[in-house]
Amino acid sequence: MNALIPFPDISPEIFSVSLFGIEFALRWYALAYIVGILLGWRLVVLAARTPRLWRDETPVMRPQQIEDLLTWVIVGVILGGRLGYAFFYQPEYYLSNPGQILRVWEGGMSFHGGALGVILAGLVYALRHGIAKVSMGDLVVLGVPPGLLLGRIANFINAELWGRPTDLPWGVAFPTEAAQYCPDVTGICARHPSQLYEALLEGVVLGAVLIWLAWRRGAFKTPGLLLGVFLGGYGIARFAVEFVRQPDAQFVSAGNPLGLAWHIGGYGLTMGQILCLPMIALGAFFVLRARARARARTQA
Repeated sequence: MNALIPFPDISPEIFSVSLFGIEFALRWYALAYIVGILLGWRLVVLAARTPRLWRDETPVMRPQQIEDLLTWVIVGVILGGRLGYAFFYQPEYYLSNPGQILRVWEGGMSFHGGALGVILAGLVYALRHGIAKVSMGDLVVLGVPPGLLLGRIANFINAELWGRPTDLPWGVAFPTEAAQYCPDVTGICARHPSQLYEALLEGVVLGAVLIWLAWRRGAFKTPGLLLGVFLGGYGIARFAVEFVRQPDAQFVSAGNPLGLAWHIGGYGLTMGQILCLPMIALGAFFVLRARARARARTQA
């Protein structure tokens, strides 16, 4: 048997209490959302309270505005994430069962849908309050990586969104019946801990790059740079991890064992990779435009 890492004995529930015959539980996933949003909010407020980071030492938003925006962001994340999961990954089921769409407590969220929800909420807020949209985007994306880091760790604790089977020594034996269904593997099936790969790339690496650009390279003085780096960086990281991430079951079939959402002759892209391509393109657009405008200001 190949070397592997046993799945740690961690319950998805931190604690539970019973009140009036109803069981209430605090789960790691919910705590990850709460703490991730709080950490991101404090990081964004810190940037807004540091005038030297901004052109003419004038932050694009005041701390009170950031606090107001937070409510919009939370709604955008939840509604966008749920609608994205329903219509990107299981449209036939949810169109046939529309009453199931908003049952978020049953699981199923899409990062790409959540991102679209936040973008829409941010645009509406910026238009209502006369805030520069791109500069606000730079500020908002600075606070996203902590949530990505904690959310992916919670995915790991929940033993969900695991990767494809692997014989690498850091492969993890996830305990669920679905994770252990590996027709080509004899004995215990180890899989890529793709949740941790994403936590490292999207949370730690991308977050560190954004902080470095903001505090050490004056990125807020070049509107669109941080926004572009985040979009492109997340898209590239997720696109790469998709090669070892197990796709959603509805995409897998006897004729399509890799679960590709689009393919020709067995070669193609997963749904996650397809959704990342516009992010990468948009990220490149914002970075190139920001750099071009910075050069134009220097030459003026």
